[in-house]
Amino acid sequence: MRVGRPSRRARTLLMTLGVLAVLAMAFVMFAGFWTDWLWYRSVAYSSVFTTTLWTKIGLFAVFGLLMAFAVGLNIWLAHRLRPPLSAMSLEQQSLDRYRMGIAPFKKWVLLAVTALVGLIAGASASGQWRTWLMWVNGVKFGQKDPQFGLDVAFYAFDLPWYRFLLAFGFAATILSLIAAALTHYLYGGLRITSPGARATAAATGHLSVLLGVFVSLKAVAYWLDRYGLAVKSSDFKATGNWTGLRYVDANAYLPAKTILFCIAAICAVLFFATLWRRTWQLPVIGFGLMVLSAVLIGGLYPAIVQKFQVQPNEQAKEAPYIQKNIDATRKAYAIDGAKPENYSGKSTVKAKDRLRADSQTAASYRLLDPNIVSPTFQQLEQKRKYYQFPMTLDVDRYQGKDTVIGLRELNIRGIPKRNWINDHFTYTHGYGAIMATGTQTDANGSPVFTESGLPTTGELKTYEQRIYYGEKTDQYSIVGGPQKELDYEENGEKTTSYKEKSGVSLSSAFNRAAYAVAFSEPQILYSGAIGDGSRILYNRTPKERVEAVAPWLTIDGDAYPAVVGGRIQWIVDAYTTTNGYPYASRTTLGDTTADSLTVGNQQRAVVAQQNQVNYIRNSVKATVDAYDGSVTLYQWDTQDPVLKTWMKAFPDTVKPKSEISGPLMEHLRYPQDMFKVQRELLTRYHVTDPAQFYSGSDAWQVPDDPTNKEGNAVPPYYLSMKMPGDTAQRFSLTTTFTPNGRPNLGGFMAVDADATSKEYGRMRLLRVTEDVPGPAQVQSKLNGLPSVAQFVRDMRGADSDIQYGNLLTVPLDGGFLYVEPVYAQGRNALYPLLKKVAVSYVDADQPGGDTTKDVTVFEDNLTAALNAVFGVEGPSTPTPPPPGTTPPPPASADAELKQAIADAQKAYDAGEAALQKQDWSAYGKAQEELQTALQRAAEAGAKLKPSAPATPPAEGSGG
Repeated sequence: MRVGRPSRRARTLLMTLGVLAVLAMAFVMFAGFWTDWLWYRSVAYSSVFTTTLWTKIGLFAVFGLLMAFAVGLNIWLAHRLRPPLSAMSLEQQSLDRYRMGIAPFKKWVLLAVTALVGLIAGASASGQWRTWLMWVNGVKFGQKDPQFGLDVAFYAFDLPWYRFLLAFGFAATILSLIAAALTHYLYGGLRITSPGARATAAATGHLSVLLGVFVSLKAVAYWLDRYGLAVKSSDFKATGNWTGLRYVDANAYLPAKTILFCIAAICAVLFFATLWRRTWQLPVIGFGLMVLSAVLIGGLYPAIVQKFQVQPNEQAKEAPYIQKNIDATRKAYAIDGAKPENYSGKSTVKAKDRLRADSQTAASYRLLDPNIVSPTFQQLEQKRKYYQFPMTLDVDRYQGKDTVIGLRELNIRGIPKRNWINDHFTYTHGYGAIMATGTQTDANGSPVFTESGLPTTGELKTYEQRIYYGEKTDQYSIVGGPQKELDYEENGEKTTSYKEKSGVSLSSAFNRAAYAVAFSEPQILYSGAIGDGSRILYNRTPKERVEAVAPWLTIDGDAYPAVVGGRIQWIVDAYTTTNGYPYASRTTLGDTTADSLTVGNQQRAVVAQQNQVNYIRNSVKATVDAYDGSVTLYQWDTQDPVLKTWMKAFPDTVKPKSEISGPLMEHLRYPQDMFKVQRELLTRYHVTDPAQFYSGSDAWQVPDDPTNKEGNAVPPYYLSMKMPGDTAQRFSLTTTFTPNGRPNLGGFMAVDADATSKEYGRMRLLRVTEDVPGPAQVQSKLNGLPSVAQFVRDMRGADSDIQYGNLLTVPLDGGFLYVEPVYAQGRNALYPLLKKVAVSYVDADQPGGDTTKDVTVFEDNLTAALNAVFGVEGPSTPTPPPPGTTPPPPASADAELKQAIADAQKAYDAGEAALQKQDWSAYGKAQEELQTALQRAAEAGAKLKPSAPATPPAEGSGG
């Protein structure tokens, strides 16, 4: 039976299916591009998308075509220069079948080879879009390197681009050389086993020119290497990671590179001369000389100089270069203003009552540790399982007070019934900012909330409480359409529909199809829950939104919320960086920004984990609106040339500093990651004398967190405090240092972190000159107190865990005051409560000069601890009221009572609602909340009784 050809209908069907398959694949590839364009347009940063896209396309096209042209031209030329085929040797006869096989398709083969190398080269070049934009838009630094006298911009912007061009030239030359050699061999221009000349004159000339180009590029490489020495990294025992020239570089490698440049240039001329001489004898000799010179001059000679000139007197030889490294590093990391001030550690005040009085104003001691109290916020203010707070809360200032703040964000895993509609249409946002006074707790050790409830009430008055964009919001939501969203549940379920223009419209069937493909969710295409007005929200975390609109910035690991102008704004610190600052030592951001809080907490980890830099500036302050997701970039460092370069590349994306509003400015602060990078550098670069720097005798280290058993660095702390000589407290970011390998206190640093201050960014660095106990020693002494041992036994007997809070360090009258809150959490309890406060005053001038006589106490509250540590009855002692008068109740008692009654009413209403729904889990939870609220009301009412004596707050900034 003969099988006939497919019918016309079958062929048409197959062709149609093929076309549809191709169109489907094309649409899948196009969907990602189209959705990216829609997203950038929705956030009003389409210029970033188009500038980046066209730059990549341009680089791809130019360098892809250049590579294809170079390789294709040399293949064509080699074919053109092929010798006539005469009597062929056995070698040529064996190649003849390949020539015959290629002959009918040689144009297609040529096209395929050139297209392949062009595509690879173009793809590689498109990845250099940042290098190109920085080169073409580079702004002068106004600072010159000390070796060559060139502006720093040459190393930061120009040299990387020149190196890319050089690498591209090498790649094009080598590929062309290989392709030409193979073509010549295939067509008889080169012979391996045949008798007679190994290469025809044409092949010799062709390949010699290519080798001449290669050696010319090598000469250029030697010349650029001279400048590369200024940004070269090497290992140097005085600094570890060293950048820049040392003695051997300036006196051996630099002249060697110049000599090798000259030799390579001469060698290149010899290769080009082969076009006329038709012999490789001189070029080969020249090339051999160049290789030998590279070994002797570029390798052996510097080793001899290092061994016999530098090592016998290394400190003296390297001193000028160490000084250059110190100056450049301090300038590049903006730590040149941190000049150590000697601080003896000896108390300048002997009167105990004076010390106690000074401790009252030295700082607002933050007892509410944002790293511990998140479970407390979670239990008391979560309200519903589908809400959550971050693991680490944030510290800000409201009405002049240090405040701990956290947002009640959506927790998708807590939704009662998980399905596609609930996950993406019904539960779409969090609700409310919860705040508590950082310096005070109530009688039970719980936070004193200044903003709480659902919806929240308190000192913030009226603001938009819905949180559609947050650190925990990593799923997409579809809003604004037929499907109503759950707003919040309080005395019944409230619904809402998103009214902003944020996100991308899904009214178009084409857009829906594109997102169905991009998100691999076909229901987006046909779901009836999507209709007119539907918008899709995605890329919803503050960090990823800022990263997307400013891909040239490095983002701080901790975005923090602030309520500004009736809206919740996420504030994101962003940095401009480069690794091309001459002589400045490099650091790895992921390593220097790690501490006991970031380890295991990806939310706080810096974005560019292994990004090595040697220049950094906090040049941009960004905000992300928690309701509409709008991103605003503000220029912060108006002198930074790297930011100016990017602003030229992406005009109108960064707003001037003058447009930052006053209310927003009040919440801007000095960024933690920047500070951690700077403090790590200052462990070595606080020393400015080259001899002392070389010896390492005054090297410091960032101490391990004594409250954490993992051995990670202690985090910096935000704290309102006074430094020596200051007359008022400043909102500061602080850290301690210990001598390298020693536990005692070596230094203390604080930076003015208040953006409204005229001295914002001012660093005060105290070098402790006497033997003063460090954080680990103070913690060890605390753990050894009998009262602490008894407390631990009592808590363990009550089946409770102990958690040590932030160990705050404050300079006080020549000595140092350590303050540490201590929390306890029962095994069955859901959150920790502040139970004790430890205070230690360390002074190098103790009686008999014995530093072990420093006083450490462990009391129920801060006031009692400060009184005890100084051995006085301090400001907490109430003044007896005049006879016949009633002492006023505590200022907060009335507010506490009102809040407790309101919470009790809410819990009662919630219990009634749960009872009607027969939701016994919710009913039990409501009854627990009711009992807690009634107990708080009773305690607050007791404070308001006329017979109650006047008492100080449970905790406070000194009493």
